Amino acid sequence: MAIEIHELGEARIRVWAAGEGPPLVYLHGMEQHPGDAPFLQRLARHHHVFAPELPGYGASTGFEGIDDILDLVLFERRLIESLGAGIVDVVGHDLGGMVAAELAALCPWLVRKVVLVDAYGLWTDEAPPADPYTFTADALRAAKWHDPATAPDPEPNIDPPDPADPAAAMLTRAQNLAISTKFLWPIPDRGLRKRLSLITAPTLVVHGASDGLIPLAHARALAALVPGAELTVIVDAGHLPMIEQVDAFIDVVEGFLAL
Repeated sequence: MAIEIHELGEARIRVWAAGEGPPLVYLHGMEQHPGDAPFLQRLARHHHVFAPELPGYGASTGFEGIDDILDLVLFERRLIESLGAGIVDVVGHDLGGMVAAELAALCPWLVRKVVLVDAYGLWTDEAPPADPYTFTADALRAAKWHDPATAPDPEPNIDPPDPADPAAAMLTRAQNLAISTKFLWPIPDRGLRKRLSLITAPTLVVHGASDGLIPLAHARALAALVPGAELTVIVDAGHLPMIEQVDAFIDVVEGFLAL
C-alpha cells in the first residue's frame, strides 16, 4: 500500500492505494480520510483500491475551485478517469456516500456498482439527520458509535495524531469540518432525491442500526428511490459500520460486489 499524489491541474490529491484486482474507489466521510483502516486493507485483498482524499482535506488541495456538490462530483469524475482504471466500483461513506450517489447518477458510464454507507444527501421533516456541527466531542462520539466505550481512540486517520504536536490534529480536523459545511450545512439536501432514479448501477445501501447521526429512515428512503437497490442494516454498529463491525461490513460488501 502507498500514498500517491495525483495532480489535476493545480490540485494535488493524496490517494491511498493498495491491492490488485477489479478497481474500487472509496470516498471518505466528513471528518477525515481513514488511512490504513482495517476495512480498506481487507478490501484490498480482492480489489485494487483507490481511496482519494477529498479536495481541501488534510494535505489535498483544489477546494478553491469547487463551488457546490456538482463541482465536487465532476472533480471526482476527473480524478477517477485519471486513474486509467476504466469502469470502477464505488464505495462511499457519509459525505462520500452522497458524492458516490451523485457520481452514479450523473456519470453512469464510470460506475459498475455502488455502495452507499450511512450516506448523507436526503432530508425528511419526520426524521431529520442530526447536525454534527453543534455536538460536543462527547455527544458526537455517543451519536457515532453503537458502543462508544469500545470505539477506537484515535480513530483511523490518514494523518495519525502526533503526540509531540497535539494542536496539529485539532487544526486539521477544524479544516476538514469547515470544508464539509459547503455540502452538508445547514442541511445536506442538495437535490439528490431528484436524481436517484437516474442511477442504473446495481446499488447496495448499508446502514448501522445504531447510527445517531443519520436515521435509518434515510437509508430506507435511499434504497426505495434508487431502482432495484438493496438495503442491509448492520446490527451493533453506529455511523461507521465498516470500523465497528468490520467482518459484517466486508461480508456484505464483498458478497454484493462479487455478484
